[in-house]
Amino acid sequence: MIRSGLISKIDQVTNGNRGEGPAVRVATNGTELETTVRGSGPPIVLLHGWPHTRRVWETLDLPGRTVIAPDLRGLGDSAPADDGFDVATLAEDVLGLLDALGLDRAEIAAIDASVPTAFLLAARHPERVTRLVLMEGTLPGLPGGFETPPWWFGFHAVPSLPSTVLAGREEEYLGWFLRSVTDPLLKEAFVRAYSGQERLDAGFGFYREMAHNAELIRAAGRLRVPTLAIGGNVVGERLHRQLKPVTDNLLGELLDNCGHIVPLDRPDALSALLNPH
Repeated sequence: MIRSGLISKIDQVTNGNRGEGPAVRVATNGTELETTVRGSGPPIVLLHGWPHTRRVWETLDLPGRTVIAPDLRGLGDSAPADDGFDVATLAEDVLGLLDALGLDRAEIAAIDASVPTAFLLAARHPERVTRLVLMEGTLPGLPGGFETPPWWFGFHAVPSLPSTVLAGREEEYLGWFLRSVTDPLLKEAFVRAYSGQERLDAGFGFYREMAHNAELIRAAGRLRVPTLAIGGNVVGERLHRQLKPVTDNLLGELLDNCGHIVPLDRPDALSALLNPH
């Protein structure tokens, strides 16, 4: 649902510029999120993962939608931050973004490290979410995920160590996680967004908060909103398996020939799933 005056509200925030020029800083929940807004129609908020920025969504073709893509707290071109990486705070960031843009409700789509944030937002505030789309991520605290967490989860969770060790070696390290990104300029932009100890440390904030986030997810209760779980060839069906016992209205989609970074690997299939029918 869109408040009367949504268009004027968004245009006020963006100075009438919807994706044709620089993104805008939107103040929310004590921070500022660099946000791209393009198009018009039913709104959808796209939440990137790690080590991505809002640019991970730029190849999607979503005509007839108002597409809202922020850089998350402390990441990309958003304001620096050294705390607030728990999913409760991040969910409040997104709610504040909706408020700033004059949106009562929106579809929320999230990938990778943003999946827990989107889950908690929808569980706590179902009245603000028209549909939840979660892809290629798992939910800490719920059974059915990876039997053994990937090796980097523990490394990234150690306070200060990974950012100290990796500063100056970002291209080599992050490049391993971005090896499927075929556009060299986009890969370079992702690496640049996480370069330097401060930005590295902000990105690892997701992992430092994982134990706390597991408690928040377990306490969140059921998902009451329509939910779509999308898997590629890394997480696969694990997310759908985690969601099934706690979700009232769940659909699943496993994409062929798709790696972890769904909007880059299969923008055609993802665009079709996100476009209104």
